Amino acid sequence: MEQFDFDLVVIGGGSGGYAAARTAHAEGLKVAVIDGAAELGGLCILRGCMPSKTLIESANRQLVVRHAAEFGLKATTQGVDVRQIRDRKRTLIADFAGYRQGQLEDGRFVLHRGRASFANAHTVNVLPRDGSAGFQVRARSFVIATGSEVFVPPVPGLAETGFWTSDEVLDAETLPPTVAVLGGGAIALEMAHYLEAMGTGVTLIQRSSQLLTGLDREFGDVVKTAYERRGMKVHCGTHLVSVTAKEGKKRVEFTQGGHTHAILVDEVLLAMGRQPATRGLELEKAGIAAPKGKIVVNDLMQTTQPHVFAAGDVCSPLDVVHIAIQQGEIAARNAVRLLRGEAASEVIDYRLLLFGVFSHPQVAMVGATKESLTRQGIPFIEASYPFNDHGMSMVMGETDGFVQMLGHAATGEILGACVVGPKATELIHEVVVAMSYRSTARQFMSIPHYHPTLSEIWTYPAEEIADQVTAGS
Repeated sequence: MEQFDFDLVVIGGGSGGYAAARTAHAEGLKVAVIDGAAELGGLCILRGCMPSKTLIESANRQLVVRHAAEFGLKATTQGVDVRQIRDRKRTLIADFAGYRQGQLEDGRFVLHRGRASFANAHTVNVLPRDGSAGFQVRARSFVIATGSEVFVPPVPGLAETGFWTSDEVLDAETLPPTVAVLGGGAIALEMAHYLEAMGTGVTLIQRSSQLLTGLDREFGDVVKTAYERRGMKVHCGTHLVSVTAKEGKKRVEFTQGGHTHAILVDEVLLAMGRQPATRGLELEKAGIAAPKGKIVVNDLMQTTQPHVFAAGDVCSPLDVVHIAIQQGEIAARNAVRLLRGEAASEVIDYRLLLFGVFSHPQVAMVGATKESLTRQGIPFIEASYPFNDHGMSMVMGETDGFVQMLGHAATGEILGACVVGPKATELIHEVVVAMSYRSTARQFMSIPHYHPTLSEIWTYPAEEIADQVTAGS
């Protein structure tokens, strides 16, 4: 009889990996976690969600001071202390990371601090971080949750000239006077918001013709206009030609609309997305398909090896922590079923796919987009309402943006929603809850909304959709 060291080995101790490990342990499995990172905690805690939002909160407070006169208040900023902002972040993150480390080391799992690579479909080689001798671990099943890493494009001179990533921004005690931000997604927009609020001159250079590729253009356009009003320069539809050193600065050359442009900045911030952290795993030795590094999974979170599962950024359609956790839990429960001789049966449901950007204004969405519904041939009604005609947002002086709701043309069921504007990442959750119960727009309208609040803005597109469904029935 074949011998195994563990029922389940989880490779990666971040949010998705920890979720898989604790779920499997609760089901009675013997579990090991292998994590080769310098610090335990995972991307979200150490270098993603929590540290970036800590810095962004300081940026938000800075903007409040800038606009104090609009509210009859005599207040001016006396400058910023980036080191103190950084130290506050370090204190908070140390607490979060310490808690996660305690969870991983509390005895429920065997924790190996080292890098894992597959020797075959049931065996991984472990190279310990402390330099001690490597060893092998055999398991009946696996969950791969190694997260993601910064994508570095092949731009001539970029690697040689050097660049910052969000990691450097998040732990900097001083900031450069000027920065070119390469990218136009969530990380780029959030870091640009922070840097500009701290007094850095920001130029955004985006390859796509719009900010926030994947969302409808009008949402990115609202952010673009707001950023340009703050003094940022935003270039979309570009092609990076080169990055070189010149006169103690960095020269970024790019083309846009058939014209060549070159700017000199003190630093370049690379924020063009992330890629699955699968290098070195030797997935091919286990028969696991991963074209371009991204692990192929089915809706059971199984890879091309049925006993090997994946969760989080290595396989996800969207790199966000709550999805990684859900995927990790489903992967573990399906692994349990297989080990008990049952069929893996729990599927991941992306109907409530949720996404948020902590820019200023913020952006958030849930569910389907107009493009996805059109592609699937699903008839829908689109309705929107602007913040510049909404009472509470006018009182707050936060009038950029709008809300959009999508409803099924025949039934009125809410299929998706997007918001760009104040508190967008909070406002979206009202629609998430409604959609989780498959609420129609008319049912949504029957929910009391206190006046005046930001939340009641959703009632306007809901009413429009409900009226159109009634008229068409």
